[in-house]
Amino acid sequence: MDVKAFEIIEHNNPKNREMRDISSPDDEIVKVESILERYPPNPKSLIAILQDLQTEYNYLPEHMLILVAERLGLPLSQVYRVATFYNAFSLEPKGKHLISVCLGTACHVRGAPRIVERLQDVLRIEVGQTTPDRKFTLQTVNCLGACALGPLIVIDGKYYGRMTSTKIEKVLKSCE
Repeated sequence: MDVKAFEIIEHNNPKNREMRDISSPDDEIVKVESILERYPPNPKSLIAILQDLQTEYNYLPEHMLILVAERLGLPLSQVYRVATFYNAFSLEPKGKHLISVCLGTACHVRGAPRIVERLQDVLRIEVGQTTPDRKFTLQTVNCLGACALGPLIVIDGKYYGRMTSTKIEKVLKSCE
């Protein structure tokens, strides 16, 4: 059975409410409620709550932002403003494993673009996308600060230096 949540636009103005039905599994609501219960119900808790939700789900689902806005007594627009301001938060689903490919100068001249192309081919996604099974998200970064190891990729905080196109599949299999 699904629990119904409602998006309330213009939250603080009862005369101007639009509601859109958004369904969420009961166990998901229980998880969100347990996160919300860790913090006092005031606006100062917003960032900490969003961080916990981001950690739990790897993104901030819309229906959860609605529940947070309701619980904290904030307009939904304010919750979205915070969620979209900080790069640490994502409104799009992310994969279980985050792959970052360095495209800094040292990595670039040592073949990082070929690494990106190979990852795109193997994962069948483009940079900035997540695989349909939500296993991997591929992103590029300007520099990872380990130029001597280039070309370099980082998966879930683990550095893989001197990367080659032929090593990609072995590294991805190590994530399984």
